[in-house]
Amino acid sequence: MKPLDYKSFYDKVGKANGWDFSKLKLVSEGAKWDFNEEIMKRSKASDILLDIGTGGGENVLNLAPSLFLLVGIDISVGMMKTAQSNLLKSEVLNVRFSHMSSEHLLFPTDFFDLVSCRHAPFSSTEVDRVIKKGGYFLTQQVGEGDKLNVKKAFNRGNVVEEYGALKKRYVQELKEVGFSEVQSFEYNSTDYFQRPEDIIFLLKHTPTIPNFGQEKTDFEILDDFIKNNRTEKGIRTNSKRFLIVAKK
Repeated sequence: MKPLDYKSFYDKVGKANGWDFSKLKLVSEGAKWDFNEEIMKRSKASDILLDIGTGGGENVLNLAPSLFLLVGIDISVGMMKTAQSNLLKSEVLNVRFSHMSSEHLLFPTDFFDLVSCRHAPFSSTEVDRVIKKGGYFLTQQVGEGDKLNVKKAFNRGNVVEEYGALKKRYVQELKEVGFSEVQSFEYNSTDYFQRPEDIIFLLKHTPTIPNFGQEKTDFEILDDFIKNNRTEKGIRTNSKRFLIVAKK
């Protein structure tokens, strides 16, 4: 997908559910970290955090009690409406949300102690500009090979030219803009979705299979996929993730 296609897609998702996957029934085996925990390991109660691609803001709101101020941005208008609604319901006072592109961060230089980005594009140059000396940037991204058996079943999805290419590019960019320490990690977990509706939710609310549900045969293919991948633990697939931790 091109960036503009992503924006259109995420706008629709924002209006539909705010990117809240908390109700999915899913068992994961082999995940090596929890992204929020990785953020908290490197934070202090006096810190200011910027979250890029914040979606409906659920993760930022969960982190709020442990930090001084949190700012979540997203390119999707729909996501921001959901985030503002979630903020109002939460009655949390130290969180702000703003509609903004990660390519042009409208914040002062050296303003944030921490910057996080989960499953969203970012500009290494802009992240480096807004983060303080000694601050941390953490990003978790979807790696090539994610949901591989699903993509093979539908014969569409992201084309993998080189496994690890995205992680390699991000690491190189962060080093080039001046981050002093850049570490990277990855895992490939086995996921078991407990119900067919969990798989349908995933496919309708992520770009794993482009335009899922619009092809006449999509649900026939999905039915076969479920039959072929059902186990005692659930409907099996995988999650490929990588984590980058960069210190300025």
